[in-house]
Amino acid sequence: MVEQLNDQIEITEAPPVPGLTFRRFRGESDYPKMVAVLSGCKEADGEERVNSVEEVARNYSLLVNCNPYEDMIFAEVDGEVIGYGRVFWIQEVDGPRVYIHFGWVLPQWRRRGIGRAMLCWQEARLREIAAGHAVDCPRFFQNGASDTEHAKRALLLSEGYSPFTQDALMVRPNLEDIPDAPLPEGIEVRPVQPEHLRAIWEADHEAFRDHHGYTEDDDTYEQFLAFAEKYGTALWRIAWDGDQVVGQVKTFIDEQENAEYHRRRGWTEGISVRRPWRRRGIARALIAQSLRMLKECGMEEAALGVHTENPNKAYVLYESLGFRVVKLYTIYRKPVDAIE
Repeated sequence: MVEQLNDQIEITEAPPVPGLTFRRFRGESDYPKMVAVLSGCKEADGEERVNSVEEVARNYSLLVNCNPYEDMIFAEVDGEVIGYGRVFWIQEVDGPRVYIHFGWVLPQWRRRGIGRAMLCWQEARLREIAAGHAVDCPRFFQNGASDTEHAKRALLLSEGYSPFTQDALMVRPNLEDIPDAPLPEGIEVRPVQPEHLRAIWEADHEAFRDHHGYTEDDDTYEQFLAFAEKYGTALWRIAWDGDQVVGQVKTFIDEQENAEYHRRRGWTEGISVRRPWRRRGIARALIAQSLRMLKECGMEEAALGVHTENPNKAYVLYESLGFRVVKLYTIYRKPVDAIE
């Protein structure tokens, strides 16, 4: 189906759109074109995000299990980029190997088969990657769509994908009536120092080992440091028991996003408590502290993301603290080894 001609990708089943061609990644010169596609899609897809060349460059310097020169596809019409996609893979701990793809096509070029052609190429590329892996666990293709990304959801369903699980965006619409939730005796919050960063990262990974989709490659230390550099650590609430990091909320404010959407929102993200310290109210106390701190910073609401089937009932905890679901993201899967 796919033949590489220099950096061109020949897809024999491509739709007959005049001037349509496909190619591979050409390096940092593609970053502005990727940002233009992301920006051109967000309104039609009901998505809120602020993208920049600098952010894309940072993210692409930290890719794991992905070579963008081999694992990306760009769609062009008369030499102008109108869509792109990327693939990579993860190995869940004690779970399946998941071959992930995602992509965007500008709204004015949708419903012409371009997205379907890109998806077919992505699956073919992922099969090439999977061929180099042992068949020692279940293997799935994976993509996702929010409840406002109607075109993407329809495409995935038509290509044999099934809903697997969901994540939710939750928002606390105000920062009033924050509950009084003290930390347990012996547990204290300390300001983050540079020498603490490795311990904070390791504690977070340990805490998430029993969560859905956990992989050792998720949030590498380099990615963690990049996040800390971007948003700072002054608002983080890190709970310690002696010399042990036991719980955390990596609170931050995205000033660019707030300016774009004319709001004052803070984020209470990266919430985790290590297993020996659970069921003692640590997460509740740290989130309550985070909410108060965001209010002191002039914020008017708070948000977080959560897996709706979190095994530690995080979803219930967040509801009890005043957060409400405003958006759902469905993860879709299809077996790699299904008979075609």
